[in-house]
Amino acid sequence: MRPTRTSTRTPPQDLTKPYYILVLNPIILGSARDKYGEQLDAVQLTTATALVAAVMTVIMGIGGNLPLALAAGLGLNAVVAFQIAPLMSWDDAMGLIVLEGLLICVLVVTGLREAVMHAIPQALKQAISVGIGLFIAFIGFVDAGFVSRIPDAANTTVPVQLGGSGTLTGWPILVFCLGVLLTIGLLAHKVKGAILISIVTMTVVAIVINSIADIKTWGLTTPELPDQVVDTPDFGLIGDFSLFGAFSEPGVGVITVVLLVFTLILSDFFDTMGTVVGISTEAGLLDKDGKVPNLGRVLLIDGAAAVAGGAASSSSATSYIESAAGVGEGSRTGFSNLVTGGLFALALFFTPLLTIVPLQAAAPALVAVGFLMMTQVKQIDWDRYEIAIPAFLTIAVMPFTYSITNGIGAGFVAYVLIKTVLGKAKEVHWLLWGTSVLFLVYFAIDPIEQILGVK
Repeated sequence: MRPTRTSTRTPPQDLTKPYYILVLNPIILGSARDKYGEQLDAVQLTTATALVAAVMTVIMGIGGNLPLALAAGLGLNAVVAFQIAPLMSWDDAMGLIVLEGLLICVLVVTGLREAVMHAIPQALKQAISVGIGLFIAFIGFVDAGFVSRIPDAANTTVPVQLGGSGTLTGWPILVFCLGVLLTIGLLAHKVKGAILISIVTMTVVAIVINSIADIKTWGLTTPELPDQVVDTPDFGLIGDFSLFGAFSEPGVGVITVVLLVFTLILSDFFDTMGTVVGISTEAGLLDKDGKVPNLGRVLLIDGAAAVAGGAASSSSATSYIESAAGVGEGSRTGFSNLVTGGLFALALFFTPLLTIVPLQAAAPALVAVGFLMMTQVKQIDWDRYEIAIPAFLTIAVMPFTYSITNGIGAGFVAYVLIKTVLGKAKEVHWLLWGTSVLFLVYFAIDPIEQILGVK
């Protein structure tokens, strides 16, 4: 049953996601070069990222009435920066993002995207929510430096380690650990605004520590008051895209372009599906049939966000999983999006303030939300292997491969396979058959490219 309670509190994602995306998106896209050696301007990227996030988040709040904020997708921007841009100009690469978004909108209008979501068994939807919880908790641990990749992993069977060298060292890690303890303590006592209180408190602690010790190992940002608070937005990248330029790019074949668009659509399609289902499930917004309210409008707005992201040269914008932080604090309607979108808009002018919150102060929120979403695991019937195994693969593959899409794909393929082996193939919706085949192509994209001679 849908809760009648609504929340007017500022959801914690208003602080965490603008920080992450407005810092990380310019770094990822700005650090890459296109085929012609050109780089995108970091200041312009920050402005474009904030603008698209502000506009589309407000539109989602008004049109979709769900606590789902939108911003540049961290997985998709990496594909653009490191897979697509080296093959063509930035204008052409962003044109593919616009094209991908338009095609997704077509899928929504025809009802195909919504039909696919309704065809998913309820247990798999719950597994998606749990998997996302583990995924974002892992993001929190890694971003804070609590977990790190072993530099010379080739000489060991252990790919990750505690801290930067097998032990926890340094003041930044202490800030994170204290933040986690503070957050879980407040949650255990059911304190209203627990996550937000933790972020603000640990940011203040980090600023004080840094002012005394002058630490250089915080990561992407240092917790110190900026010299300049207000800055003028630079909209220089808005409109810099070529819709079909990639098809005439020298040295890039049509098949390559089609496969790139296919990869973008598949990633965007199912990342959004996983996020929408996971957040709606955690918020208790699914109806009695397990369906997301206003799903058609939500998916159409999400597709339009991809178009807007490409048109602004900030990569595809999509619903993001950190919206769960707001749900954890009570957000149940699109009202929270108005606050989130407003803060994104303010970020256009107050970008220097984004450097105040260090990762170590924000990451405990992701760990806490991971716990909240993990509670959905009790709803899965683990005695029925035909659903338990696909659910397990969905949950495990997401954090282990750092991808929501991969987890959903593994679960879908396993579900269809097991149903077929058990002689229950007729119980599988035809759309699940179709999407499972697409996922097989997605997982085998490298050998397919080699066979077709495009790689």
